[in-house]
Amino acid sequence: MSIKSKRRPVIAGIVLCAAVFLFSGAMLIREFLEQKQSADAFAQVAELVNEDDKSGFEGSDPEKKAAFEKYSKVYAENNDFVGWITIPGTRIDYPVMQTKDNPEFYLDHDFDKSYSKFGVPFMQENCNIAISDNLVIYGHHMYNGTMFSDLCKYSDEEFYRAHKTVSFDTLDGFGEYEIVAVFKTVAYSADGFKYYNFVRAEKKEAFDSYIAKCKKLSLYDTGVTAEYGDKLITLSTCEYSRKNGRMVVVAKLIDE
Repeated sequence: MSIKSKRRPVIAGIVLCAAVFLFSGAMLIREFLEQKQSADAFAQVAELVNEDDKSGFEGSDPEKKAAFEKYSKVYAENNDFVGWITIPGTRIDYPVMQTKDNPEFYLDHDFDKSYSKFGVPFMQENCNIAISDNLVIYGHHMYNGTMFSDLCKYSDEEFYRAHKTVSFDTLDGFGEYEIVAVFKTVAYSADGFKYYNFVRAEKKEAFDSYIAKCKKLSLYDTGVTAEYGDKLITLSTCEYSRKNGRMVVVAKLIDE
């Protein structure tokens, strides 16, 4: 075999390695740009929130007026907006959307309705902020730590102890919730807990059954429970320790 022939496999190997390197580099750049685009988009939405003091509102429902004023520009930009969720001390600080006629639209769309694998947290289509006993909200578990990724940190009880409350504001008012239970389950399985089926409690028994199941599955005892008449929020994201795993955080509205 000639020297030239011997060199061909070496050259081919170098070319292949170079191609793989370039492809990997391109993918990393693409990932970085997508992350930056998503972060910039949410930063622009956050700028629409009016953080000025609203304590001067008067009338029959000053809190409702204050809440609407705070988020009116966000709603004007996209009327799929139903609220804003924040867990202090985490990266969870996002608008929440709802599209009843296309329930999972924001699973892969940004606030401006353009395609985005990051999506936007969204509320289950059959939830009604005014009358539902339980508001179910979904968000992606992104590997870069954005969206609802921080929910999975609640598997550590110490993390829970430092982050016991969830804020969920709507156009009708401000809401602070205290966590009742944190649990893992699986979706698309008869063995999983279908927590998303509970939205409205027609009877006390239905509410009590839901809370009992949540407390039974909870990874630890929060020392907090809920009673019929309480308003709940249920946050859900993917959990990767098993196929179709879900991490779920259930909290109740704190009466002021």
